[in-house]
Amino acid sequence: MNIGCHVSIAKGIDKAPELAHKLGCEAMQIFTRSPQGGPFPEISDETAKSFQENCRKFGIKKVYVHTPYFINLASKNNRIYYGSINSIRKELERASQLGAKYVMTHLGSAKDLGEEESVKKTIEGLSKVFEDYSGSAKLLIENSAGAGQIIGSDFKQIGKILKAVGDIKPTYEVGLIKRLRKSVLAGICLDTQHSFVSGYDWKNDFGGCVEALNKNIKLIHSNDSLTDFNSRKDRHAHIGQGKIGLEGFEKLVAFAKENNIDMICETAYPGVVEDIKILKKMRDK
Repeated sequence: MNIGCHVSIAKGIDKAPELAHKLGCEAMQIFTRSPQGGPFPEISDETAKSFQENCRKFGIKKVYVHTPYFINLASKNNRIYYGSINSIRKELERASQLGAKYVMTHLGSAKDLGEEESVKKTIEGLSKVFEDYSGSAKLLIENSAGAGQIIGSDFKQIGKILKAVGDIKPTYEVGLIKRLRKSVLAGICLDTQHSFVSGYDWKNDFGGCVEALNKNIKLIHSNDSLTDFNSRKDRHAHIGQGKIGLEGFEKLVAFAKENNIDMICETAYPGVVEDIKILKKMRDK
């Protein structure tokens, strides 16, 4: 398993692998554009080639892409709803162009429609994302911190969405022939901080937390929690400086290593460099 962090593309998307290397990354996560939204800047074939060459040059073994913050697949506002569908689809296509393995996204809020209708609309939205998609990148649902009526803080709810979308059987076209493909929705990106403040206690009930995930975890966002267990507040802390603590992360790293799951820190610079070192030390014991 590889360890890394979220990396800025401010100096150019093809420059991100070198920055990741300087931070101590073996894997990295990026936005492919502004996380606040706006137009999609083109990724030329030349830039994509340079990006992949730099990943090889600087030892970045895996790349992950995060969708922008505005995603809401349960919105009653069609501009937001269809904009979210288009944005996730575009990120999958751009991630495929860059050679990234997964795109991760939050799902949105149930405040407009209530939980049952929101989950139904989210499933429909995700199925639209994958229509005629033939790229290599797959999608992960990132669990939320559970504030307000945000969708996706409950692993059972995420599991229901994963199963429903997986049963839809999207297709892609080869010549004039439509072919079935495996679901592009691959599983969960576990955010340790979000799950901890949503009622999953990695320190005192590790086995229960893993069981609740039902083997769907494909990537881990490794963030300690500034706020208390079950607080529903999204506040990241550096590894060992929060409420999950070093003991909790030792268990998480051992689990990730056993199951070959990469870990990505989303903590602030310069402390993130030490976070990566701590996780590597735990892994390499």
